Amino acid sequence: MDALREPLPATLRITGYKSHAKEILHCLKNKYFKELEDLEVDGQKVEVPQPLSWYPEELAWHTNLSRKILRKSPQLERFHQFLVSETESGNISRQEAVSMIPPLLLDVQPHHKILDMCAAPGSKTTQLIEMLHADMNVPFPEGFVIANDVDNKRCYLLVHQAKRLSSPCIMVVNHDASSIPRLTIDVDGRKEILFYDRILCDVPCSGDGTMRKNIDVWKKWSTLNSLQLHGLQLRIATRGAEQLAEGGRMVYSTCSLNPIEDEAVIASLLEKSEGALELADVSGELPGLKWMPGVTQWKVMTRDGQWFADWDDVPHSRHTQIRPTMFPPKDLEKLEEMHLERCLRILPHHQNTGGFFVAVLVKKSSMPWNKRQPKVQGRSAETREITTPSPAAPVQERPIDSCEVESQSVTGTGDTEITQTTESLENNENKKDGVCGPPPSKKMKLFGFKEDPFVFIPEDDPLFPPIEKFYALDPSFPRMNLLTRTTEGKKRQLYMVSKELRNVLLNNSERMKVINTGIKVWCRNNSGEDFDCAFRLAQEGIYTLYPFINSRIITVSMEDVKILLTQENPFFRKLSSDTYSQAKDLVKGSVVLKYEPDSSNPDALQCPIVLCGWRGKASIRTFVPKNERLHYLRMMGLEVLGEKKKEGVILTNESKVGSAQREDQESTEPRAEEAEILDTTPGCDPTAAEPPR
Repeated sequence: MDALREPLPATLRITGYKSHAKEILHCLKNKYFKELEDLEVDGQKVEVPQPLSWYPEELAWHTNLSRKILRKSPQLERFHQFLVSETESGNISRQEAVSMIPPLLLDVQPHHKILDMCAAPGSKTTQLIEMLHADMNVPFPEGFVIANDVDNKRCYLLVHQAKRLSSPCIMVVNHDASSIPRLTIDVDGRKEILFYDRILCDVPCSGDGTMRKNIDVWKKWSTLNSLQLHGLQLRIATRGAEQLAEGGRMVYSTCSLNPIEDEAVIASLLEKSEGALELADVSGELPGLKWMPGVTQWKVMTRDGQWFADWDDVPHSRHTQIRPTMFPPKDLEKLEEMHLERCLRILPHHQNTGGFFVAVLVKKSSMPWNKRQPKVQGRSAETREITTPSPAAPVQERPIDSCEVESQSVTGTGDTEITQTTESLENNENKKDGVCGPPPSKKMKLFGFKEDPFVFIPEDDPLFPPIEKFYALDPSFPRMNLLTRTTEGKKRQLYMVSKELRNVLLNNSERMKVINTGIKVWCRNNSGEDFDCAFRLAQEGIYTLYPFINSRIITVSMEDVKILLTQENPFFRKLSSDTYSQAKDLVKGSVVLKYEPDSSNPDALQCPIVLCGWRGKASIRTFVPKNERLHYLRMMGLEVLGEKKKEGVILTNESKVGSAQREDQESTEPRAEEAEILDTTPGCDPTAAEPPR
């Protein structure tokens, strides 16, 4: 209890898949953390952040600095601005320590198909995306992440989190996790059910493990919360197990320490699976993590404090509130075979964290109800899912027993069968080729915002050849993965998804409500027809697109990058002679600015940088968001100081820009080290500012 009364330490995680992770870690350890070593705030010495011992490669850190101190202390202003800016850029995630555990235990590989069933607000989803992109030299991993949430508004928060990582392998959908549709994909011309290699099942819970950061839990917590949520948690876990591939791994987690929400759900799921699922022993997978084994015996307490040790003791009047699945199995031999001690209970006093529960399940075979012949009831299970009211509508939760769950599941489609009803439904549907719009209103009622359709660019579209020629795209470029969000008028933005997500989109438009997918790779210029190509490159997707571009690439030095990022439209003469010689022969239009690290100069930035730019008549301009600019400048030794009176920031140069560039500047222009950076990235809408000519 003493640990629960203490404030929860702040934690941050460096995104591990980006090539700049090592540079950020070096910057943190050798600059910002060193500044905190002898610092005192309000008479108390500031504790220097320490790495989480169990997180790989020192990519996660925790500190006792509260948000209040970070925001209000002048001595910590630079550190606070660094955290805010790098978080917006997607290079740092501010995430609770125990929340980082489930994705690590999933053991994600780049080829895995992953489902995050209750994903919002998205901190765990971003971890999964990072793991998919472990090899940055592979722009399109074979795997993907489908992130789902029942709350339509929270889905957009999830989109914001995922967009920071600029991945073509993420799709955000809006469904009730307990009845999330079973999807199909095309495999060699035939449709097969999509089973996931990894499933994250971080279910809604009473949240009693969050007492250190959520003060309201102390006043509002009740045992009734767990009794009401148990049925929903079991249904979500059951649905996840049904969609898990054989040999796949599912992680069930809650931020509650109540056995009714934890071991009771796992025990009931294992009992119903009849050996199809088993708890994995992950005790050695995160060295340094302290935890307690799962409990094997517990009691159920009502809201008024009455305890029950067995279902037989529960009076009939309580049967609507308390269900048999809330109790441990009576058969001691069966209970021992479940190995509930393999569950992980992380307690607040173990390593100064919040409370958390994690269980890792492995699927050995099909669920028993999927092995049986499905009952014919006029409509297939898939059709029933399509006609189910939208999960965004409020649903009155009620506890259910295992028999009810199984009876519902038995009528579903088997693990290796797709019903003829579903196929005929898809064949009879009149839809445009390559268009994946929201499901028809007759089959699924949509709540929240109406999403624009996802329209893939056809092979014969006249839009693409000028782009292909202008950028000399490699023949291996997957043009079929390009899509837009409009069926009429000019296409103003082009997005790209991976081949696997394209397969999912084209085969499941009636089954799911897609909120967002793909990354922006090209934007239409205003008056773009005046140039050789109507579309300019977008910084959001440049790291995905760059491997396929063979022309309009300008290699720049580190000094050039500093000038390009601190001045809005620097003239050619301000850049190095090598950069000028590359740019002078190019026609006006979008260009790629590439910085390659010099291994012979250890003081220089040791990670590559790719920027989108515009070659004007006599100048070059970068199209890079403000926070991303600040990130690159920090990595090159330029300190960033906030200025409250202005929207921009002032830069003070720690490693001086070369004297040749400074002397070349006109007296009326601000120097590179004094220039004010504004968010000059124009939007891609019709009203956006035009690029310089």
